[in-house]
Amino acid sequence: MNRRSDPLPFHGLWPAAVAATLAVGLLTASAHAAAAATPRLSAFSSCGQLGAYARRQATEVLEARSRQPVPPPAPSIGGDPMSREQAATAPDHSSTNVQEAGVDEPDAIKLDATRMFSAVGGRLRALDLTGPAPRLLDQLDLPGEGHELLLHGDRLVAIATAGEYGEATRLTEVDVRDPGALRVVRTIDVPGWAVSSRRNGAIARVVISTPAPYFDAPAKVRRARWRPRARFRHRPSGRSATRALVACRRVRRPARFAGLGMLSVLTFDLDRGLFPVDSDAIMTDGDTVYGSPDALYVATERWLEPGVDPDELPSDTTTLVHRLTGGERPVTTYAGSAAVPGYLIGQFALSEHAGYLRVATTADPPWSEDAREGRSESLVTVLAARERRLVRVGRVSGLGRGERIYAVRFMGDVGFVVTFRETDPLYALDLRDPRAPRVAGELKIPGYSAYLHPVGDGLLLGVGQDATARGELRGSQVSLFDVSDLRRPVRVAQRGFGARSGSPVEEDHRAFMFWEPTGLAVLPLTVDAPDWNDERPLFAGAVGLRVGPGRTLNEVGRFEQVRGVTRSAMHGGRLYTVSEGGLRVADSQTLRQQAWLPFHPPPE
Repeated sequence: MNRRSDPLPFHGLWPAAVAATLAVGLLTASAHAAAAATPRLSAFSSCGQLGAYARRQATEVLEARSRQPVPPPAPSIGGDPMSREQAATAPDHSSTNVQEAGVDEPDAIKLDATRMFSAVGGRLRALDLTGPAPRLLDQLDLPGEGHELLLHGDRLVAIATAGEYGEATRLTEVDVRDPGALRVVRTIDVPGWAVSSRRNGAIARVVISTPAPYFDAPAKVRRARWRPRARFRHRPSGRSATRALVACRRVRRPARFAGLGMLSVLTFDLDRGLFPVDSDAIMTDGDTVYGSPDALYVATERWLEPGVDPDELPSDTTTLVHRLTGGERPVTTYAGSAAVPGYLIGQFALSEHAGYLRVATTADPPWSEDAREGRSESLVTVLAARERRLVRVGRVSGLGRGERIYAVRFMGDVGFVVTFRETDPLYALDLRDPRAPRVAGELKIPGYSAYLHPVGDGLLLGVGQDATARGELRGSQVSLFDVSDLRRPVRVAQRGFGARSGSPVEEDHRAFMFWEPTGLAVLPLTVDAPDWNDERPLFAGAVGLRVGPGRTLNEVGRFEQVRGVTRSAMHGGRLYTVSEGGLRVADSQTLRQQAWLPFHPPPE
């Protein structure tokens, strides 16, 4: 064993986070003043107070819009009445590739010991995986698009975008005790879109962002309903009801106006069924969710009027972070706030460990690559919970000057940040002392990683794009990094897949699967045709890579699948890949096909 004078422990890569939060809101304020201040949300004491505040702010918005075009209204709803694979806990099948062990995330497929449930293509299918070939047990059509599933015992919840214009969310509870006779029990229709959801044991929390009601005149401001109304249906009895989603006193607002939309957190006890046992809301919008074992994080960009030029963005925007506790308890409680400078790239920019919240941000927004080019930098801020407040205790800044963050992964006492413009600096962070986080090492290579996944023994797998020295992209690549010595991270292996190749793993970590017992990594892969007018890809399927002894990364094989690959899973020693076209079963050692079950599209 190599000894170091300044050892950086790598043994705690997957500890359970011990505090919980909900992050919301980007506001214009001095980054330094915001960091020193401790903002808190204010609860409305009555419906009258909520309405008066909303009408006052809406009137000011109307005045600001007086010379700007107003977008058309969105139709309303309602109205008047798997953690990282661990052989000890999941020896026979994989689960959703989640960020935090023990905190389930919604996904297009869910597995248990004998069954797979797939919502790929808008049809819920129950599949038996116990035989030599998968067997379709039952199926039913689910209204809406983009279905994602949460599974708890014999109760499954499907979350989908609904409405003619995608302006609503439908939650559907399905009884799957008899997978040969799937039965819809309840549905809830909520205006707005589901940001995401998390499940801690039997407790599920769904975060929904509802835009402000449409108004273009003072009369419409006076008549507007500011709280979203949901439609509840109990299918067996046929009973239905429409009511406000959140009580007025359960709505909070930031100290500075952050829009008239409503970010609702619905808490469900899945042992009891799909009806909220608690509901809370913040008058703002939300677009990112991170869950810890005890609660939830949600991040949002600052509310801005339409048409703001990226070059006119404030140079010192900050992200407000609000803490809501709950975990496996059927309640959700607001517990404090803080502010950090800059923008988040997604849920992996947030992480809780040993009572400290780490937040990685970039000064420039991820959706505006050219804004203030060359002036951007990234940083990691460490916050601690102190008497219902979040207080900044440490910070490391100056990461990737002139670049922006492409990937983040926090793992116990260490963290990794990838920035990119022309080359890929992989920053290795020593976070053992939360009051003095520091850059321990740095590695520059062509291209970038958009997703980072630990694969054991001090190794980190990166999925992203290769690039020239000038930053011109050259197609998908997978890199294997040895980060056992944070002071000297090294890329020990790399696999490229050629020009015009890409993988959805870059945008969605759930498309990636790593089966730790055999070191098998599977990722969907497409290769576009040279002619951009040809919509048919040259290749649409998946590739399997094996992390082997001696820090090797070898391609096991690749295969095509009808309509590409959406998700991969291991079950009973075999590899299952799901697409809208069907379910493929393969030998996990060679990836050779053993069985195929076609998914017939629903009748038109």
